[in-house]
Amino acid sequence: MNWVSDTFTVTCDPARQDTSVIAGFLATSYWAKGIPKATVEESLKHSLCFALLDGDRQVGFARVRSDYATVAFLNDVFILPEYRGKGLSKWLMECIVSHPQLQGLRRWMLATRDAHGLYEKFGFTPLKRPEVFMERHNPNVYGTGA
Repeated sequence: MNWVSDTFTVTCDPARQDTSVIAGFLATSYWAKGIPKATVEESLKHSLCFALLDGDRQVGFARVRSDYATVAFLNDVFILPEYRGKGLSKWLMECIVSHPQLQGLRRWMLATRDAHGLYEKFGFTPLKRPEVFMERHNPNVYGTGA
C-alpha cells in the first residue's frame, strides 16, 4: 500500500523502510530507550509497518501488530522533530486506519504518554474497563542487567 501527498509518501513496502532511522529514533524514545537495532529489526518482521517518506528520506514511522480479524495494537509512532507541526502524524494515522487489512476489527489498542489528542481524533479513548486489562511490563528490558 502507498499513499502520496505532495513530496510525502506513506508506504508499507518493507524495502523502503530505513531501519537505521527507525532504530535510531526508537533507541532515544521514552517508550523504547536503549532498544538494540537487532530487536527493532525483529519487531518489524512481525508487524505491518508504515514508513513516512519525504522523497526517499524516512521522516516518520508506525507499526501495527494484528491478527487482521479481531484486534490491532499500534506501536512506535513517530515523526522526526524537524517534520513535526506539518500535519504528518494526522495523515499517517489516516493511512493506518484506512488500510484494507485493518478494517472491521473489534479492538484497537495503544499506549501513549503525550499524544492523546492525536489518537482521540481517530476514535481512541481511555480504557472503559481498565479493571479487565492487565500487563506484564519490564521498562528496563533494554538496560544493563535486564
